[in-house]
Amino acid sequence: MTDEDRVEMLEFKLAHLERGLQELSDVVIRQQHELEQARSRVEQLGQVIASLQQDAGAPTEEFEVPPHY
Repeated sequence: MTDEDRVEMLEFKLAHLERGLQELSDVVIRQQHELEQARSRVEQLGQVIASLQQDAGAPTEEFEVPPHY
């Protein structure tokens, strides 16, 4: 195997690794965006639940399990 063949093989492997790295980066960016959306939605739902509890006159404290459980 000549030096030129080795360089060509290394360039091919590097290009393949760069493509894989870019694909992984794209996935991480997409998942981060989805995570931010989910956190925002959870926060909104928490606010809705708190509002409903206040409207219903329910205590805002955690539900206490009876001692016999």
